[in-house]
Amino acid sequence: MQRFTGSEAEVDLSLTTRPEGGRTVVEVGGEIDVYTAPKLRETIVSLVDAGQYDLVVDLERVEFLDSTGLGVLVGGLKRVRTHDGSLSLVCTQERLLKIFRITGLTKVFEIHPDVASAI
Repeated sequence: MQRFTGSEAEVDLSLTTRPEGGRTVVEVGGEIDVYTAPKLRETIVSLVDAGQYDLVVDLERVEFLDSTGLGVLVGGLKRVRTHDGSLSLVCTQERLLKIFRITGLTKVFEIHPDVASAI
């Protein structure tokens, strides 16, 4: 799918946040790429700025993740760690898990099979 305008990119990514078990869950759906990753970055920055330092990013509805998206997740992890917080991922999709394995990020992130185990 080719994208030409910023307005189309908004359709390709959905983000919802909710408190759960003392942490904040960020549910992500769609594609995390160079066009949509800034929206995820803004969400993480806003949560940290609001004092939410323990995040769970649920990637179960993510269809595509590129290096820009990985950079946003790593940046989010660094941001919460400066406040002694944590950023865990929920992911069971093999195609996404393979990206985390290849990049060595399985050693950086806690990756859980569901939100309940991440909390």
